[in-house]
Amino acid sequence: MKIEYERLISRSVVNLLQRELDLAGVKVDINRFLQILILGGIGLFVIVPFALVLLLNLSAGIAALAGIFAAAVLEIGVYAVLEFRIEQRKSFVDDLLPDYLQLAAANVRSGIALDKAMVLAARPEFGHFSDEVKEMNKELYGGLTMQQAMTNLGKRYRSTQLQHTIRMMGEGIQYGGGMTDLLNQISKDIRSQHMVQREISGQLFMYTIFIAFAALIGAPVLYALTSQMIGVTDTVWAGILQQNPGGLPTAGISFLRPSPPKITTAAYHNFALASVILITGFGAFIVSAISTGSVLKGLRYLPIFLIVGLGVFFLVSSLIAGIFTSISGV
Repeated sequence: MKIEYERLISRSVVNLLQRELDLAGVKVDINRFLQILILGGIGLFVIVPFALVLLLNLSAGIAALAGIFAAAVLEIGVYAVLEFRIEQRKSFVDDLLPDYLQLAAANVRSGIALDKAMVLAARPEFGHFSDEVKEMNKELYGGLTMQQAMTNLGKRYRSTQLQHTIRMMGEGIQYGGGMTDLLNQISKDIRSQHMVQREISGQLFMYTIFIAFAALIGAPVLYALTSQMIGVTDTVWAGILQQNPGGLPTAGISFLRPSPPKITTAAYHNFALASVILITGFGAFIVSAISTGSVLKGLRYLPIFLIVGLGVFFLVSSLIAGIFTSISGV
């Protein structure tokens, strides 16, 4: 018996996910997509706690929380991937739109009707956008008006520039006017906007370098140094307490009595590791937001930032540990 997973959640969530799939260009049935999400989340919620209890002997409560966290990471990760694909499609359309409009304008100037001109301008190098334009042409033959078909085309992308272009073209069709001049002018405006964006990105390049250096080099080096210093301090205090079991003398001032640090080396190492992961992860998204104007494009930089940041952390930790060992014989 086929399970209707759409009925297990609210209609608003189903509509949201369907909208995300359409914008991302994912040709998957919504029921199949929900099946993957629901069964995958349940599977992680069941498998992860059992694995943690059997392999690591963790308590049932902590294992259950880990299972919930793993299921949540799956759902959030899938949604983030969809958003990333949507952003990719948007950037792709924004980049090709000026060239496409110029080709369409040239076709209109040669006496071809607007709908045919748009189809002929959809070159193979325009990828999925060409397929969407051809789908729009099929909708025209299905009985939709030109404005309705173009509006549906704009809804398939989260592109403000494409929607603005379609709105201007719709007004040109409705009120009349030179479509060739309109398309050429829109193309020039979009090119000018892209040029301004590149200039702004160039001016913000120094901020990008500073943040990348802080996330990839500065933070891992400082955390690695501090972690090794705490290790050396623990070793020194162990030797002091071995020679003075009763502790150091207070010289008559009890509140100035020295004592070993309360933070263990292992605890601080775990804290430093988590901090490096968080800092490098957020650094990838901040760099993406500054350089490209999109936070979601930081998903492309995230693996590189994590690998480099953790690599620097472990490398510096090993170097400093070797230096302290050779100097002090610890």
